[in-house]
Amino acid sequence: MREHGGNLDVAVERFGGRAEDWIDLSTGINRLPYPVLDVEPGQWSALPSRSLIESLHQAARHAYATDAPIVAMGGAQAAIQLLPHLAPRGRARVLAPTYNEYAAVLSSAGWDVAEVSDLKALAGADLAIVVNPNNPDGRCHGRSELLGLLPQVGRLVIDESFADAVPDLSLAAEAERPGLLVLRSFGKFYGLAGLRLGFAIGSEQDIAALAAMAGPWPVSGAAIAIGRRALLDDDWAKATSARLARDSVRLDREAEVQGWQLVGGTSLFRLYETGDALAAQEKLARSRIWSRVFQKQLGWLRLGLPGDDTEWSRLAAALSI
Repeated sequence: MREHGGNLDVAVERFGGRAEDWIDLSTGINRLPYPVLDVEPGQWSALPSRSLIESLHQAARHAYATDAPIVAMGGAQAAIQLLPHLAPRGRARVLAPTYNEYAAVLSSAGWDVAEVSDLKALAGADLAIVVNPNNPDGRCHGRSELLGLLPQVGRLVIDESFADAVPDLSLAAEAERPGLLVLRSFGKFYGLAGLRLGFAIGSEQDIAALAAMAGPWPVSGAAIAIGRRALLDDDWAKATSARLARDSVRLDREAEVQGWQLVGGTSLFRLYETGDALAAQEKLARSRIWSRVFQKQLGWLRLGLPGDDTEWSRLAAALSI
């Protein structure tokens, strides 16, 4: 497996304790997840029907403010795995640094892949990838800027896995345009990554192709029941967005006291230049708080936002040592 957050097994192996002793801030997953209520027994025992899956699609269209074709998948990662097979192999360009699965998945499928640092360098690609907001630095690009790329590339994929709290940034409403494909992650904002749910939104042709490759039952009945309920809960989404915005500022203040400089981030994670990220990670790990470091940027430390007051207190205590 490539380098990712959420690797608590590494934390336990290196620093001890049990997984349940740790606060995992190495991901951008909401630490105060959407409340999971009882799931009807039939959702576990029966195969999801077409009408049930379509009810989830309608809930996603509501949450993402779009009328475009959509398909549910086992997380945004499931869609990433299928991207190389949407078109004949050619030139893929990935705006980087970013989520490391794109370049790897495309390369292994035989695409000519290059990572570029400037949006304009995507022009001429058969497949262009932009994560917006970007992971891990939170870099954002405006709607008009991205739409202007469409005539210059064969297909433009916009990964909006961290866009739930900034809906004005989303291109989901434009996803029916030929050559545009938008990916959404459910598990991060709703804090239910283990549910394995995500969506691809795009033209009728692209969504039909992805649906065919994903197969007849791409998500579970439980994922449909919980996902549909959450995606229709506008009040929870609004309150959560407001809380995350406040807590982002709170975390930045804690980091500033350490002398860490803010590189960027989203309302679900923050990225800091620490000077020595491994030392900063170890300092937090002594208090059973796990963070994310990067092999190519030795000063960068990424922290998700703590959840309840107990987690915030533990973080403050760990930083004060």
